[in-house]
Order: sequence, then C-alpha cells, then structure tokens
Amino acid sequence: MKKIAYCIIFCIAFTLSSCDLFKIDNYDEPAETLQGEVVDVATGERVLTDQGSEGIRVRLTELSWKGIETPTPNPDFYCMPDGTFQNTKLFKGTYNIRIDGPFIPLLRENDQGVPIADETKTMDIAGVTKVKFEVQPFLKIEWVGEPTVSNGRITAKVRVTRAVSEADFFAKVEPMGGYNSNFLNVTDIQLFVSYSSSIGYRARDERWSSKIEYSGASFEPLLGETITIQSIGTIPAERKVFIRAAARINYDTPKGSGNRRWNYNEAVEVMIP
Repeated sequence: MKKIAYCIIFCIAFTLSSCDLFKIDNYDEPAETLQGEVVDVATGERVLTDQGSEGIRVRLTELSWKGIETPTPNPDFYCMPDGTFQNTKLFKGTYNIRIDGPFIPLLRENDQGVPIADETKTMDIAGVTKVKFEVQPFLKIEWVGEPTVSNGRITAKVRVTRAVSEADFFAKVEPMGGYNSNFLNVTDIQLFVSYSSSIGYRARDERWSSKIEYSGASFEPLLGETITIQSIGTIPAERKVFIRAAARINYDTPKGSGNRRWNYNEAVEVMIP
C-alpha cells in the first residue's frame, strides 16, 4: 500500500510541476513597424542601393532589456533599391539603429575600438516609427544621354564624381586608424542588365552585364568625364530589360568587413528592337 501511495503522490507532483511546460505563450506577436530612408546630406536625394548584402545594411539592437551589458543585434536586413527600408515585425522598445553602406561610416571607432563619432540613432519604436539618415555618399553616378541599342547590345554613357570631398573623407576616416590614400581610388564601374526592375548586383543577368576595372589611381583623370560602357553578349530581340550603373571605391564598410559597396544611379528601362 505504501508503494502505491508513493506512486500516486509522485504522479500528482509531476503533473503539477509539468503544467508550465504546456502553458500557452501569451506574448504578443511583434507588430511594430520601422520605416526609414537614407539621403545625401548635401542634396537631399535618396542614396540608391542594391537590395542585398552588397547594399545598405540596417542593424537594430534592442536596448530595452535590463541587466544585459552587451545586447545582441537583431538579424540584419537591407535597404530597398530606392534607399528606403522597412521592418514590420518588431517588438515595442528602445533600439539603436545603425546603417552601413557606400558612405562615410556613421559609427567611427579608433584602433582600440573607442568611439570617436557616433551618428547612429537611438529611439523608441512603437506603432509606425519613421527615421531618416543623412549621410555622405562616396560617389555620385549619373546617366549621360539615353542608352542606345545595336545588334542586341546596349551602349550607355555615365559620369562618376565624388559626393564627398577628399579632405572631408580624410578628416573623418583617418582618425579611425590604418588610413591609406588608396581608399579613395575608384576600382570599377559596372553596367548591370536584367529583366527585373529591382536590378543590381543580386538581380543582374551575367550573360549581358559588364564592367570596367581600374588599377591604382588610374580613374582619377576620368572623374567628371563621360565614360562609355557596353553590355556583353546578345540580348534577345523584342525584350524589355532594365539597366543600372554602379561604381565603388577601395574602402570597405563596415571597416574590416571586406565589403566594398557600390553607389548606384537609377534604373532605366530599355527596349531591345
């Protein structure tokens, strides 16, 4: 009888203690929204980008949790090609918002990891929260005239200029340590071709997209000049495609990431006769 009684008591205790395992999660689903845009501080124009890891990265770190000295950032996400971003699945709270892209870094630290400038934003996110970042892009890429088509190949003309002065670049990047004058070198111009209007490095068609590469400071005399670039291969006739041009300098963002991000111009629709 004693054994039976012990078994009954044990079963009751186990049942009561295990109730927590089957409790329904009553936490609300993340439903707050952050909407943002990235603009050139000098012109007010949006900084056009790529919709992928080569584009403008957005990193959120929630600071609301108490007792956590080093909060873990949320999963990164990226801007859309037009320089805007949105996240509709956030918990209400206080967040640090950081973006990294083809512009002067907003968070600048010295070799010891000590911040020397912090232009990230910390704000409460509740409901629909909007934020605007004003940045200094590395380059500005512009179309010159209209693209032409001959025998299934597109010829386009572009102009590349610096969107941040060399003096300002040096003043803000050099204190971070490890400065090299070759950071400002333009390394390549890309002509991306795709059926997709979201065209960029991730949405390019490699059969037709092309590039021109430059070594050292060889592009320097070409700044502000008209550059002609052609697609490769033969694009099928009676098709509509989109093209975009992009250029980048020899500087990675974030520092040490190895990711040299392109500055872009707007997408243009081209009909292949």
